[in-house]
Amino acid sequence: MTTAADRSPDTAAGLDTEAAYSPEEVHQEFGENPNEVRDTNHYQDEYIKGFVDKWDDYIGWEGRAASEGSFFIDQLRARGVEKVLDVATGTGFNSVQLLEAGFETVSADGSAEMLARAFHNGRERGHVLRVVQADWRWLNRDVHGEYDAIICLGNSFTHLFSERDRRKALAEFYAMLSHDGVLILDQRNYDSILDDGFSSKHKYYYSGDTVTAEPEYLDDGLARFRYTFHDDGSVYHLNMFPLRKDYVRRLMREVGFQKIDTYGDFQDTYGEDTPDFWIHVAEKTYRTDDELTESYSTAVHTARDYYNSADADTFYHEVWGGEDIHVGLYATPDEAIAPASARTVEQMAETAGITAETRILDMGAGYGGAARHLAKKYGCKVTCLNLSEVENERNREKTREQGLEGLVDVVDGSFESMPIQDNAYDLVWSQDAFLHSGERSTVVAEIARVLVPNGQVVFTDPMAADGADVSALTPILARLHLDTLGSPGFYRAEFAKHGFNDCSFTDHTDQLTTHYGRVLQELEKAEKAFAGKISEEYISNMKTGLRNWVNGGKSGQLAWGIFRIRR
Repeated sequence: MTTAADRSPDTAAGLDTEAAYSPEEVHQEFGENPNEVRDTNHYQDEYIKGFVDKWDDYIGWEGRAASEGSFFIDQLRARGVEKVLDVATGTGFNSVQLLEAGFETVSADGSAEMLARAFHNGRERGHVLRVVQADWRWLNRDVHGEYDAIICLGNSFTHLFSERDRRKALAEFYAMLSHDGVLILDQRNYDSILDDGFSSKHKYYYSGDTVTAEPEYLDDGLARFRYTFHDDGSVYHLNMFPLRKDYVRRLMREVGFQKIDTYGDFQDTYGEDTPDFWIHVAEKTYRTDDELTESYSTAVHTARDYYNSADADTFYHEVWGGEDIHVGLYATPDEAIAPASARTVEQMAETAGITAETRILDMGAGYGGAARHLAKKYGCKVTCLNLSEVENERNREKTREQGLEGLVDVVDGSFESMPIQDNAYDLVWSQDAFLHSGERSTVVAEIARVLVPNGQVVFTDPMAADGADVSALTPILARLHLDTLGSPGFYRAEFAKHGFNDCSFTDHTDQLTTHYGRVLQELEKAEKAFAGKISEEYISNMKTGLRNWVNGGKSGQLAWGIFRIRR
């Protein structure tokens, strides 16, 4: 394929020979090995004048305005924002939108060519942009003042190739925000590109219909995109770092942002479509321990609200079993739920080497049945961490009734950001809870943090089978308000990143299908008895959900079993 660097300068820019461009203004220099160019500073050599002058063809201002709607404006107004710093101004689209919405706006960018085009675009639309050239890594040096909001849009953060640069840039953003400020940062859905290949609805962000943008080369450290302009055949390239969604969220949290909501193509739930872009909305406002629930992710909030509902509490306590509300191991297909659920706990514990000295953290403990079993059998201390205050109160009542207050402690909290000190536990235990997190990489990192160096993890989780067709799981994901499930391969890889090299998985996927089928049978049998106690809508939705799990298991798209993991 011919690249911009291979062509004559005039052809590369798509111009005739009389166009007033110098060779440097139309020739991108990537050297002999373009795929080896992985340098944060190289972006200035990529945004040359010939490319910048065609950038608005790629954006498609009218189409982009229609696709965004008032999303960003609404996010800012909802937080009382007045003063905004646009740190990735580009050719000025978002800065102009902000000015027209009445926000005091300063427009910064690292590219002088982009800022010149942005200033020109602003003047054409009746605005004088306050522009400043600035490198994010030295933002506080180059831009002065404090801002209510910073926006970093247009997939710009992807130009930073080193983690050190990314952390420094986020720290600079954080420092320039007011105490209750907000950062809005977007990115391509590189997870989908890396895992499933590139596709685009060409509906959001880049709506120009005369340009094709697609990856020419891709690995975990580089996404080299080719931009072909169909009106004249010109071709340009950008080298970018393929940021994964959960990685960006983790960096934001570690820098100090307290609450991070992530939207897919401007929606908080994604339905059947894989988003082209993620938009992270990160709030700086500090939350005290009593206010931690305000910082929960959207997925955690959804799970918390669900399990706190009267319908869910009645169903899980009265129909599912009330002591253990997790997937059971059935001796026969028609065995009662309670003994099958208890058998799961026993099998999980039998090779864990638990003694009275073992300190255990049960993540997503529900009503605490497993914790009380372990405390009674081994005399060990167990902390139950759970996000549902309703379930936690039942847990405390049952624990008091059984005289186990001295061994079982119950803590309100999310396992995405646990109110637990480092190196506090010998064993992390969890049953069928991690699926409720939209940030499972963060969950694994939190486990690694709270475990002692030689600690172990024993858990179960309803998962997608390795290689599953994600579209086949849409009915399950939609009910959970999630875009993915974990998988055996995912958990092996994530734990390995944190030094957990001894990993075994005992596959009991057939039991998942049996269990949800048994719960469905019990619900249908008890349906009349619970009329007036559980809403008809809840029962109908639950039966649909249970059938989805059964069908998913029978079709080979799901996996379930017992993980035992050590460092």
